[in-house]
Amino acid sequence: MLSQAVIFLLDTVVTAFIALLLLRFYLQLLRVPQGNPLTPFVVTATNFLVLPLRRVIPGLWGLDLATLVAAWFMQWLLALAVEALSGLPLARGSGLMYLGFGLWAAVELLRMSLYLLMLVQVMLFVVSLVNPFSPFMAVLEALSRPFTRQVRRVIPPIANVDLSPMVILIVCQLVLMLPVAWLEQAAKEMIHAGMGGFGL
Repeated sequence: MLSQAVIFLLDTVVTAFIALLLLRFYLQLLRVPQGNPLTPFVVTATNFLVLPLRRVIPGLWGLDLATLVAAWFMQWLLALAVEALSGLPLARGSGLMYLGFGLWAAVELLRMSLYLLMLVQVMLFVVSLVNPFSPFMAVLEALSRPFTRQVRRVIPPIANVDLSPMVILIVCQLVLMLPVAWLEQAAKEMIHAGMGGFGL
């Protein structure tokens, strides 16, 4: 019971922090306008880890690699910690097992990114109805625009009804059901093989 409580608390806190790191990465990648109430909070909450990493992991092609690596590494550590607390004998594992956990961490980041995109679509719809002049609208629109723009090229608005949010939600669900699920299974098989048959 105690280990389950620790796993729950660890998973909740660390996953929330990883979500902030991913959000920081996308805020910079998608050039979200400054002056919104969200960016200062995200940056301040993650600076303690991101700023030291930037000294050794420079940006590349406009990508904030330090933040992305931090998110992946935290997800990798979380996966190892949860499995260790669940009783998985990590000391018996080979390098293949740790590589499998690395792939698993990357898949979890992809999954979380898709959930963030889906959440943005829902929030954009709700905020536009409740308070279209909210300062968060600029953030939500900037995070969503690269995806809605691509959808609108294929499916333009019909009678002034924009179908792009619904299409994005459907595509995200399909990606979660097919390639993400397949990659997760591949990672689990790699971990299992690295444990010599004992594992997930």
